[in-house]
Amino acid sequence: MKRFADPRVAATFKAYPPEVRARLMALRETIFEVAAATPGVGKLTETLKWGQPSYLTEETRSGTTVRIDRLKGDSGGYAAYFHCQSGLVGQFRELYPETFAYVGKRAITFGLDDRLPLGELKHCLALALTHHLRAK
Repeated sequence: MKRFADPRVAATFKAYPPEVRARLMALRETIFEVAAATPGVGKLTETLKWGQPSYLTEETRSGTTVRIDRLKGDSGGYAAYFHCQSGLVGQFRELYPETFAYVGKRAITFGLDDRLPLGELKHCLALALTHHLRAK
């Protein structure tokens, strides 16, 4: 498990209810795994944006920020958020129309009891983390 470099991010994770924290920690690990396995991404920066754990490709500028958080007003869900003007969520919908639940142009959402389709999720995360490489 990757250690937290930013104590504010660690405190944010610690504040989540245990069942949500476990799922978000697993999603966090998946993001770092995808970044390490995807050519051109480089080292991720983990920070807070809008109070949410956020993953940036500051070193290479290869992709767009991925944020994760629990769903507001819903104790049983969580999400991966993407820049709404990137077109990524629309692309994910085209690729995986029945695989994920989506919120507008911004997020893929998950329930606590959902089994994550890891192959498809990793593909979506890799697309986000290399978004700027493809846009050039």
